[in-house]
Amino acid sequence: MTDKPHSTTPAQPAANPLRGACFLRSAAKLAQLPPDAIPEVAFAGRSNAGKSSALNRLCDQRGLARVSNTPGRTQLINLFALTDETRLVDLPGYGFAKAPPDTRRTWEALVGQYVAQRRNLIGLVVLMDVRRPLQPLDVQMLEWAHAHVRPVHILLTKADKLSRSAALRALENTRNSLAARPGEASAQLFSSLSGQGLEQARDQIDAWLHPPSTS
Repeated sequence: MTDKPHSTTPAQPAANPLRGACFLRSAAKLAQLPPDAIPEVAFAGRSNAGKSSALNRLCDQRGLARVSNTPGRTQLINLFALTDETRLVDLPGYGFAKAPPDTRRTWEALVGQYVAQRRNLIGLVVLMDVRRPLQPLDVQMLEWAHAHVRPVHILLTKADKLSRSAALRALENTRNSLAARPGEASAQLFSSLSGQGLEQARDQIDAWLHPPSTS
Protein backbone atom coordinates (compact mmCIF):
# COMPACT_ATOMS: atom_id res chain seq x y z
CA MET A 1 0.00 0.00 0.00
CA THR A 2 1.36 3.39 -0.94
CA ASP A 3 1.03 6.43 1.23
CA LYS A 4 -1.33 9.10 0.02
CA PRO A 5 0.52 12.20 -1.10
CA HIS A 6 0.35 15.12 1.28
CA SER A 7 -1.54 18.14 0.02
CA THR A 8 0.68 21.09 -0.79
CA THR A 9 -2.24 23.52 -0.88
CA PRO A 10 -1.80 26.09 1.89
CA ALA A 11 -4.60 26.39 4.41
CA GLN A 12 -6.98 29.19 3.54
CA PRO A 13 -7.61 31.84 6.17
CA ALA A 14 -11.04 31.78 7.75
CA ALA A 15 -13.60 34.06 6.14
CA ASN A 16 -14.08 37.30 8.03
CA PRO A 17 -17.66 37.31 9.38
CA LEU A 18 -17.53 41.10 9.83
CA ARG A 19 -16.31 42.05 6.37
CA GLY A 20 -19.74 42.88 5.00
CA ALA A 21 -20.32 45.76 7.41
CA CYS A 22 -21.67 48.95 5.84
CA PHE A 23 -22.67 52.28 7.36
CA LEU A 24 -26.36 52.45 8.20
CA ARG A 25 -27.02 55.71 10.07
CA SER A 26 -25.95 58.02 12.90
CA ALA A 27 -28.04 58.98 15.91
CA ALA A 28 -27.68 61.79 18.43
CA LYS A 29 -30.26 60.27 20.77
CA LEU A 30 -31.91 56.91 21.33
CA ALA A 31 -35.14 57.97 19.65
CA GLN A 32 -33.25 58.24 16.34
CA LEU A 33 -32.09 54.60 16.41
CA PRO A 34 -33.78 51.97 14.24
CA PRO A 35 -36.18 49.55 15.95
CA ASP A 36 -34.46 47.23 18.41
CA ALA A 37 -35.59 44.12 16.57
CA ILE A 38 -32.26 42.52 15.56
CA PRO A 39 -29.09 41.75 17.54
CA GLU A 40 -26.46 44.46 18.00
CA VAL A 41 -22.89 44.28 19.29
CA ALA A 42 -21.62 47.66 20.47
CA PHE A 43 -18.10 49.07 20.74
CA ALA A 44 -17.30 51.41 23.62
CA GLY A 45 -14.13 52.91 25.04
CA ARG A 46 -12.23 56.00 25.99
CA SER A 47 -11.80 58.52 23.20
CA ASN A 48 -8.11 57.63 22.77
CA ALA A 49 -8.42 53.84 22.96
CA GLY A 50 -8.29 53.29 19.19
CA LYS A 51 -11.92 52.30 18.74
CA SER A 52 -12.36 53.46 15.14
CA SER A 53 -9.08 51.85 14.07
CA ALA A 54 -10.12 48.59 15.69
CA LEU A 55 -13.50 48.60 13.95
CA ASN A 56 -11.89 49.24 10.58
CA ARG A 57 -9.35 46.45 11.07
CA LEU A 58 -11.90 43.96 12.38
CA CYS A 59 -14.11 44.58 9.36
CA ASP A 60 -11.24 44.76 6.83
CA GLN A 61 -12.43 48.19 5.73
CA ARG A 62 -10.06 51.10 6.11
CA GLY A 63 -12.70 53.83 5.91
CA LEU A 64 -15.66 52.20 7.64
CA ALA A 65 -15.34 54.14 10.90
CA ARG A 66 -13.84 57.59 10.70
CA VAL A 67 -10.39 57.78 12.29
CA SER A 68 -9.39 61.19 13.60
CA ASN A 69 -6.17 62.52 15.07
CA THR A 70 -8.38 64.45 17.47
CA PRO A 71 -9.70 62.19 20.25
CA GLY A 72 -13.39 62.55 20.97
CA ARG A 73 -14.44 63.30 17.39
CA THR A 74 -17.11 60.58 17.43
CA GLN A 75 -20.05 62.33 19.11
CA LEU A 76 -22.89 60.22 17.70
CA ILE A 77 -23.98 56.62 17.86
CA ASN A 78 -22.97 55.15 14.49
CA LEU A 79 -24.66 51.99 13.29
CA PHE A 80 -23.31 49.52 10.73
CA ALA A 81 -25.34 46.77 9.08
CA LEU A 82 -23.61 43.40 8.85
CA THR A 83 -26.62 41.62 7.37
CA ASP A 84 -30.35 42.22 7.38
CA GLU A 85 -30.35 40.44 10.74
CA THR A 86 -27.29 41.80 12.60
CA ARG A 87 -25.63 45.15 13.35
CA LEU A 88 -22.48 46.66 14.84
CA VAL A 89 -22.68 49.89 16.83
CA ASP A 90 -19.93 52.45 17.45
CA LEU A 91 -20.70 54.39 20.64
CA PRO A 92 -19.27 57.86 21.36
CA GLY A 93 -15.87 57.75 23.04
CA TYR A 94 -15.91 58.75 26.67
CA GLY A 95 -13.46 60.60 28.90
CA PHE A 96 -12.16 63.21 26.42
CA ALA A 97 -10.68 65.79 28.79
CA LYS A 98 -10.66 68.70 26.32
CA ALA A 99 -14.37 68.51 25.52
CA PRO A 100 -16.61 71.04 27.33
CA PRO A 101 -18.11 69.52 30.50
CA ASP A 102 -21.67 69.76 29.16
CA THR A 103 -20.61 67.95 25.98
CA ARG A 104 -18.86 65.21 27.95
CA ARG A 105 -21.92 64.70 30.11
CA THR A 106 -24.16 64.50 27.04
CA TRP A 107 -21.95 61.89 25.34
CA GLU A 108 -21.56 59.80 28.46
CA ALA A 109 -25.29 59.96 29.25
CA LEU A 110 -26.04 58.78 25.70
CA VAL A 111 -23.72 55.80 26.12
CA GLY A 112 -25.24 54.95 29.49
CA GLN A 113 -28.77 55.17 28.12
CA TYR A 114 -27.90 52.94 25.19
CA VAL A 115 -26.40 50.25 27.44
CA ALA A 116 -29.34 50.43 29.84
CA GLN A 117 -32.24 50.65 27.42
CA ARG A 118 -31.31 49.01 24.12
CA ARG A 119 -33.05 45.65 24.42
CA ASN A 120 -31.29 44.06 21.45
CA LEU A 121 -27.76 44.77 22.73
CA ILE A 122 -26.33 41.28 23.07
CA GLY A 123 -22.65 42.05 23.68
CA LEU A 124 -20.38 44.96 24.49
CA VAL A 125 -16.80 45.24 23.23
CA VAL A 126 -14.94 47.63 25.53
CA LEU A 127 -11.62 48.92 24.25
CA MET A 128 -8.90 49.96 26.69
CA ASP A 129 -5.32 51.03 26.06
CA VAL A 130 -3.23 48.11 27.31
CA ARG A 131 -0.92 50.60 29.03
CA ARG A 132 -3.79 52.11 31.05
CA PRO A 133 -6.60 49.57 31.48
CA LEU A 134 -9.53 49.81 33.87
CA GLN A 135 -9.57 53.57 34.30
CA PRO A 136 -12.52 54.92 36.36
CA LEU A 137 -14.78 55.45 33.33
CA ASP A 138 -13.92 51.96 32.06
CA VAL A 139 -14.96 50.55 35.43
CA GLN A 140 -18.18 52.56 35.24
CA MET A 141 -18.88 51.02 31.84
CA LEU A 142 -18.36 47.53 33.28
CA GLU A 143 -20.72 48.35 36.15
CA TRP A 144 -23.39 49.56 33.71
CA ALA A 145 -22.98 46.38 31.68
CA HIS A 146 -23.28 44.19 34.78
CA ALA A 147 -26.34 46.10 36.04
CA HIS A 148 -28.13 45.40 32.77
CA VAL A 149 -26.78 41.87 32.22
CA ARG A 150 -24.67 42.70 29.16
CA PRO A 151 -21.71 40.39 28.47
CA VAL A 152 -18.43 42.26 27.93
CA HIS A 153 -15.33 41.41 25.94
CA ILE A 154 -12.37 43.73 26.54
CA LEU A 155 -9.84 44.48 23.83
CA LEU A 156 -6.58 45.67 25.37
CA THR A 157 -5.58 47.79 22.40
CA LYS A 158 -2.18 48.99 21.19
CA ALA A 159 -0.55 45.79 22.40
CA ASP A 160 2.27 46.46 19.92
CA LYS A 161 3.35 49.37 22.16
CA LEU A 162 4.54 46.97 24.86
CA SER A 163 6.99 44.09 24.93
CA ARG A 164 5.40 40.67 24.81
CA SER A 165 6.08 40.04 28.49
CA ALA A 166 4.69 43.41 29.55
CA ALA A 167 1.57 42.93 27.42
CA LEU A 168 0.95 39.47 28.85
CA ARG A 169 1.42 40.84 32.36
CA ALA A 170 -1.15 43.57 31.67
CA LEU A 171 -3.56 40.95 30.34
CA GLU A 172 -3.11 38.77 33.41
CA ASN A 173 -3.65 41.72 35.75
CA THR A 174 -6.79 42.73 33.87
CA ARG A 175 -8.21 39.22 33.96
CA ASN A 176 -7.49 38.98 37.69
CA SER A 177 -9.30 42.27 38.26
CA LEU A 178 -12.27 41.06 36.22
CA ALA A 179 -12.41 37.80 38.18
CA ALA A 180 -12.82 39.82 41.38
CA ARG A 181 -15.77 41.77 39.95
CA PRO A 182 -19.34 40.73 39.31
CA GLY A 183 -20.51 40.37 35.74
CA GLU A 184 -19.62 38.39 32.63
CA ALA A 185 -16.40 39.78 31.14
CA SER A 186 -13.42 38.41 29.23
CA ALA A 187 -10.27 40.10 27.94
CA GLN A 188 -7.63 39.71 25.25
CA LEU A 189 -4.68 41.55 23.72
CA PHE A 190 -5.32 43.43 20.49
CA SER A 191 -3.41 45.56 18.00
CA SER A 192 -4.94 47.25 14.98
CA LEU A 193 -1.43 47.88 13.68
CA SER A 194 0.00 44.36 13.87
CA GLY A 195 -3.24 42.41 13.64
CA GLN A 196 -2.66 40.68 16.98
CA GLY A 197 -5.89 39.24 18.35
CA LEU A 198 -7.98 39.82 15.22
CA GLU A 199 -9.33 36.29 14.86
CA GLN A 200 -10.09 35.94 18.57
CA ALA A 201 -12.04 39.21 18.60
CA ARG A 202 -13.94 38.36 15.41
CA ASP A 203 -14.82 34.93 16.77
CA GLN A 204 -16.21 36.43 19.97
CA ILE A 205 -18.37 38.95 18.12
CA ASP A 206 -19.60 36.31 15.68
CA ALA A 207 -20.44 33.96 18.57
CA TRP A 208 -22.63 36.65 20.11
CA LEU A 209 -24.37 37.39 16.84
CA HIS A 210 -24.79 33.74 15.84
CA PRO A 211 -25.04 31.64 19.01
CA PRO A 212 -25.18 27.87 18.51
CA SER A 213 -28.66 26.47 18.22
CA THR A 214 -30.02 24.84 21.36
CA SER A 215 -32.65 22.84 19.47
